[in-house]
Amino acid sequence: MSPVHTFPLQLRFGDEDSYGHVNNVRFLQFLEDARLSLMHEPRPDGSFMELIDPDHYTLVGRQEIEYRSPLSVSMEPAAVDLWVTAVGGSSFELGYTVRDRVGAQGSTTSAVAATTMVLVSRSTGRPVRLSDVQKTILRSWQGPDVPFRRSGRRA
Repeated sequence: MSPVHTFPLQLRFGDEDSYGHVNNVRFLQFLEDARLSLMHEPRPDGSFMELIDPDHYTLVGRQEIEYRSPLSVSMEPAAVDLWVTAVGGSSFELGYTVRDRVGAQGSTTSAVAATTMVLVSRSTGRPVRLSDVQKTILRSWQGPDVPFRRSGRRA
């Protein structure tokens, strides 16, 4: 089974800016939508979010986006591919590809991105360790590094 999860993305007219393509700010929202869908995805042992007790929550620690090609509004859904690239003690890294069509063949990559998520205690505001079950779920989604083009950056 592929660790990459694909989430359809219906673009709206309001996503476009005055340049006639989807505004760069919207891409962060697309990543968030896909991330929340994956974290709430039902599993036999519970969704990832169900395994986080009320005293903890996840925060975005870092995000990086590399824009590759303009994305335009279409009646055909676009897609966000999402997978885990690394699992640490209290954090995990996610990789994304935003494409102009859901079907993999013939689609154009509009952006690649990475997000670092951190599990944090609500009472202390400090990072806390991921449980073994949480790590197991995250590792089941683990795939390749994000293919950023820029040298000297994440590979």
